[in-house]
Amino acid sequence: MPPPRSFSEAPLPLLDPDEAAAAPLPAGRLPSYIADHRKRLRARFMEGGAGAVPDYELLELVLFRAIPRQDVKPLARRLLEAFGDFNRVLSAPEARLRQVPGVGEAVVIELKVVEAAAQRLARARVINRPVISSWAALLDYCHTAMAHRETEQFRVLYLDRKNTLIADEEQARGTVDHVPVYPREVVKRALELNASALILVHNHPSGDPTPSDADIAMTAQIQAAAETLGLSLHDHLIIGKARELSFRSEGYL
Repeated sequence: MPPPRSFSEAPLPLLDPDEAAAAPLPAGRLPSYIADHRKRLRARFMEGGAGAVPDYELLELVLFRAIPRQDVKPLARRLLEAFGDFNRVLSAPEARLRQVPGVGEAVVIELKVVEAAAQRLARARVINRPVISSWAALLDYCHTAMAHRETEQFRVLYLDRKNTLIADEEQARGTVDHVPVYPREVVKRALELNASALILVHNHPSGDPTPSDADIAMTAQIQAAAETLGLSLHDHLIIGKARELSFRSEGYL
């Protein structure tokens, strides 16, 4: 097997004066100020959806189940201060999450369940569907799955003769600026799936989807290997924080 090539690439106060300390409450009924806050927040969310609540309140709604007897607003704000926004909190590695004071097993599980649900919903909109007619949904899925990761991930989308997406597989994970990729394994898997074409996808944790020289060289290697076996490489997408880059659109393919 050839060697892998790589893709390149003073805390603020946490509590408002009127916020309760993040301490467990005694058994029994919740204090009215917490119970009423939770009731109002849930009602506002149900009436207006996610757009009616800021990130820290959306996090509170998730944390309610994990921490039923505690004011979770301080923890929600700590998580946002640590990771930046709601999406990055959900996609943060478990080890990093546990470094935030107040995060335990129950919180990690709730966050990862929400992350998995979001990815599964996005994936359901594209799997077993023609990529041409669902291109926008495909881009949404790639952003949901990869845009906020702290390390690079390399995925391959395998298509049949009708350009229907038949498989979406993670091939490798790497570090903050590179991921090892084996062109032979990518093509071998396409043959195992009886695929006719493929789309490469990887993310740039830096947020900038501009391809590196290593990105371009690796894409050329996979394209050559695919063409030898009669497979088509439709595109290579690099997913940044706010936008993506298409090798096909930018003239690299």
